[in-house]
Amino acid sequence: MKSTLFSAQNVIVQGITGGHGRFQTKAMLAAGTNVVAGTTPGKAGQVVEDVPVYDSIADIQKEHTVDTTVIFVPAPFAKSAIFEAITAHIPLIVCITEGVPIHDMIQIKKRLAGSGSSLIGPNSPGVIIPGVNKLGIIPANMSLPGRTAIVSRSGTLTYETMAGLSAKGIGQRYVIGTGGDRIRGTGFIDCLELFENDPEVDQIVLIGEIGGTDEQLAADYIATSVTKPVFAYVAGHHAPVGVQLGHAGAILGSADESAASKTEALAKAGAHVATSITGLIELIVDNK
Repeated sequence: MKSTLFSAQNVIVQGITGGHGRFQTKAMLAAGTNVVAGTTPGKAGQVVEDVPVYDSIADIQKEHTVDTTVIFVPAPFAKSAIFEAITAHIPLIVCITEGVPIHDMIQIKKRLAGSGSSLIGPNSPGVIIPGVNKLGIIPANMSLPGRTAIVSRSGTLTYETMAGLSAKGIGQRYVIGTGGDRIRGTGFIDCLELFENDPEVDQIVLIGEIGGTDEQLAADYIATSVTKPVFAYVAGHHAPVGVQLGHAGAILGSADESAASKTEALAKAGAHVATSITGLIELIVDNK
């Protein structure tokens, strides 16, 4: 991924006329995001927050260049919305929708392979480049422009970390919520590569969760390919085996998927690790 992927200026919203899409379109516009159009099949001609509504992305592209789409459609229609965006060759697809079926995501991953599109999500709070673009639901008022990059599997912990750092005067270059589902688009390694190669990033914050092996794979990548300071926190240190925390991607299936095991792997890779969000923020402040 390139940094320009997130700063592109022609954004559309799929599902713009729904309550969620309408509310978040207003918030994105207020944060300075250039939302040029939206789609809802059968609602062409309507206007949402002065943004014109079209039936399809193909119709939008007859009048506008589209760099990014943010998807708010209900889960049963998310696959079709993502397929439409891939077919339209939109470089960045941000899917906020929660509850997308796993079998739909398997098909989506196959369609993404070899395409020119990158997917953030689903079940993601989106991306924010403070002062530049808000793509999703991350609260802009909690952010502060700066040189720290945050990537997180958890939406709530993303906000808490961002707000805590902003309160300490530590601004952000990127805040990316990868989404909490088992199968999703962009992951930790994609983001770590982006952060490592961006000269405007000085330090990296990684927030993981129990379940799966993403954090161990990230640790391997950090050990071999990341030279910038990495600060990490894995949620779920007190979770018993078999428990689910909030969503499908955070199910603790074995000791290897525990917060303790993941924290140990990240520490061995050279990351500065904490066992709480408060501790994580203190760690970053102390190493400022």
